[in-house]
Amino acid sequence: MKLLYYVFFFVIFGSRYFFVICQNVPSPRYQQTSTLVGTRLYFFGGVSIIPSNEVWYLDLSSSLNISTPPWHSDVVMPVGYNFGTSCLSPIDNSTVFLIGGRTWMATSATTADYSYTSSVYKFDSKTSQWAAPAINNFNSSFTSRNLIKAVIDNNGKIFIFGGTNFINSIKTPIYNFYNDMNTLDITTMTWSTQTQPQSVLDYFAYTATLLSSGLIVYIGGHSGLNASASYNRMAQIQAFDTKFYTWSTKPTSGSTIVPRRHHSAVLTQSGNIIIYGGEALDSSGNVTYLFSDIAVLNTNSWVWSVPGISGTSAPPLTQHSAALYKNYMILAFGMTSASNLYTNKIYILDIQNYTWVTTINKPTTTNPDNSSTDQANNNSSNLYIGIGIGMGIVILAVVLFVIGYFIYKNRHKQEIIATPGTYNI
Repeated sequence: MKLLYYVFFFVIFGSRYFFVICQNVPSPRYQQTSTLVGTRLYFFGGVSIIPSNEVWYLDLSSSLNISTPPWHSDVVMPVGYNFGTSCLSPIDNSTVFLIGGRTWMATSATTADYSYTSSVYKFDSKTSQWAAPAINNFNSSFTSRNLIKAVIDNNGKIFIFGGTNFINSIKTPIYNFYNDMNTLDITTMTWSTQTQPQSVLDYFAYTATLLSSGLIVYIGGHSGLNASASYNRMAQIQAFDTKFYTWSTKPTSGSTIVPRRHHSAVLTQSGNIIIYGGEALDSSGNVTYLFSDIAVLNTNSWVWSVPGISGTSAPPLTQHSAALYKNYMILAFGMTSASNLYTNKIYILDIQNYTWVTTINKPTTTNPDNSSTDQANNNSSNLYIGIGIGMGIVILAVVLFVIGYFIYKNRHKQEIIATPGTYNI
């Protein structure tokens, strides 16, 4: 009977171990960029041990629980990537453009070196194909630009303001901050750069949000001249008009919001900008504090407010990702402490009643879009794969049981023949 016991032990616990090691879960990271494509929330790169070239997405087409997120991996990027920005083409609603950032080539499992191969990549989410497009009139000073946030208008024009060319203290011990406005028209793949007035300070590590009016709202981050940069005031919001290419300052009132950088921002349908998290530095440039507060900017009245939040809150986060899906603000990855700890968890805020929740219920729709249909096909494939694996384990269990049974019977028979009268049959 001991042999049968070992067989069942292997089947039960071995199959559990098999499923655990085959889970499709990204490693903890921060400094990634993210873009929502239909019902897929994509994440590109980020830093884990070294800058990653991985591409992951959350499948939002069905119910989501933060304890078992529906992670899927996609085709890796040509380079490791961090501190960049991404946006979705409104022309086909499937192509993602990655702009700027720090790009790397791995030299070992733990080290990487900076790569100048391209400052723009595009990803076709339908075919999972990567390309470095040819760009007309590209601004060469943008080659190593990072700590930026891009927005794209309905006509396919990408706007990227400011940033730095800092890579690391060895390669760029003296680095620059910028206040130029760079635009990329994806319909013609033409780049243009507009020099801004001296009154417009250099900006980096901010959030940029495009309103329906055509205004880009810049919140937080640093500004200044080269190494003398300081935090941007949350009571003085800078806005850029994409129709007239003019700047304006929007004085805000209401709640006092502490200046920060590397926070996240999403735009609601009512025109409110919700920000979360971020970090503060000391005079030496070290991270000393991480924020875990929610603040809301009404862009109709330019009033800040801090809503009452219920539920189990997310931890302090900085250098993370945020996206708005239906009525849910989804936070993912990021640094969780000043000691550089980072996470691979996600957190969900229901913005209708400002409650932290653990699930997003399955949406009901009679006319799913193409991305939903594609995802349904993927889900079916995953189901078939799961059934196949399950059937394989069942068959293995049966085979092992039969083998064990015959071994046991044969051994039992031999022992009876060797010592007759010893056993009671």
